[in-house]
Amino acid sequence: MEVQGKIKMIGDTQTFGSNGFRKREVVVTTEEQYPQHIMVEFVQDKTDLLNSYQVGQNVKVSINLRGREWVNPQGETKYFNSIQGWRVESLQEGASGSMPPVAPTEAFQPANDLNEEDHDDLPF
Repeated sequence: MEVQGKIKMIGDTQTFGSNGFRKREVVVTTEEQYPQHIMVEFVQDKTDLLNSYQVGQNVKVSINLRGREWVNPQGETKYFNSIQGWRVESLQEGASGSMPPVAPTEAFQPANDLNEEDHDDLPF
């Protein structure tokens, strides 16, 4: 899956526990009618992927959805979801997967030498 948009925030790398687990968060704001602020976390060696990106940059982030179950001390089961990034690509300004620009109609010349009596032999 992918998320495309503009980087709103890049967090610092956080290290947890004695095993050195690392996590870094980025918020990408989608560019649609109702923009969404999607927080994506990068873990372990993937945290370094964000080093070359800046706030305001248009990116495409490849993600995995993660879900886990946790039973609290009272015996209640809780469920948590996370969005985990594994690749980031820079997008050109204004490029959102749309078609390339087309020349204006003035750039095309009309065909004036058409003969209405000529028939092609195409079957369709």
